[in-house]
Amino acid sequence: MVPLCVIQVAYAGSAAPLWAVLALHAALLAPLLRLRRDPLAVFAVTAAVSFAQWAAGADLLAANLSVLIAMYRVAAWRPLRWAVAAGAVAELGVLLLVARPDAPLGVLVKEYAAFSVFVVAIWIAGIHAATRRRYVLSLVERAEQAERERGQQAVIAAAAERARIARELHDVVAHHVSVIVLHAEGAGYAVAGEPELARDALATISTTGRRALAEMRRLVSVLREESGAGEPRTPQPGLSRLGELVERSRASGLPAVLTVRGTPPDLPEGQELAVYRIVQEALTNALKHGGPGTRARVELRFGSGEVALDVTDDGRGAAPLTAVGGHGLTGMRERAAMYGGTVEAAPLPGGGFRVSARIPVARDDARDELWTGLREDAGDRVRGSLGERAGARGGVWEASS
Repeated sequence: MVPLCVIQVAYAGSAAPLWAVLALHAALLAPLLRLRRDPLAVFAVTAAVSFAQWAAGADLLAANLSVLIAMYRVAAWRPLRWAVAAGAVAELGVLLLVARPDAPLGVLVKEYAAFSVFVVAIWIAGIHAATRRRYVLSLVERAEQAERERGQQAVIAAAAERARIARELHDVVAHHVSVIVLHAEGAGYAVAGEPELARDALATISTTGRRALAEMRRLVSVLREESGAGEPRTPQPGLSRLGELVERSRASGLPAVLTVRGTPPDLPEGQELAVYRIVQEALTNALKHGGPGTRARVELRFGSGEVALDVTDDGRGAAPLTAVGGHGLTGMRERAAMYGGTVEAAPLPGGGFRVSARIPVARDDARDELWTGLREDAGDRVRGSLGERAGARGGVWEASS
């Protein structure tokens, strides 16, 4: 009803028949239904109808604003060359609209300027919308690119951490292998004259070998690539050197306190190294991101079959989350996961940051279970090799279970 009333008002005083006015409104307004899908075609149709209307000498209608609406859409959603073309066509329409042979030049200039300001304002608004949209799209693309780069950096950091663990494999296992070799040589000398010492040496070889195999299996399970060469190898730290680590932290400008509760159990070297590295990474993170005046506290608790570690600081709190979440936390979690442990890192409600690790203590029965699995895999080959050696000497090898 409202559109019909508007058309009736526009028709009042017009010499054109009503059906012609209705047809003209339909020709100008119907194309707007496809404005979002194809603004350039809509502008071309409405501009052509308006030029035909001018050529026929028909009066200007409110529906002619559809030309400007389509021009705005072209300027906002189409390339700049089409936006310029649409603006030029609209300006030509303004020129034809105000051009009258009997009107003074001054009046024509004023009317053209008034209409042109209106048209140019709409065109500039469309260009601004296009610029704004492109800017937002560029921000989205940058954010996506940054996210992809962070993912790649995390992969690179994980690979570097695995390479570092591979280098540590030599240091963790070398001690056990050296002990095995020394006791094996000693047992060879003592087997004839001092069989009791030989039995002790063989027992030590068995225990050390089981531990070495357990360490190797845990470390190798997280490796994906061979480590690079070039970095010097130094003895790997353990729980006994946590005090030195805290002292170095104090010397670097981060006041830190170490608290140990309970009696430290006999942990494998690799597990001690994992605890040490987690503390080292947490203190480094607090030093870098905690801010001036930050203090740290390291609490290590032994009991209930696990090693509980909490490293807290009173720094800014929220800032370290990004830093730890990128590279450091990946390494800490991998080290703890080798021994069935977990690591959590989060800001504290009142300010500061906390890194918590829970690592089960490696038990002898777990090592025995590992040794049993390895023995099942290699037992046949070992017995076969011993049988071949006995046969070469003219003897017989009998194996019993």
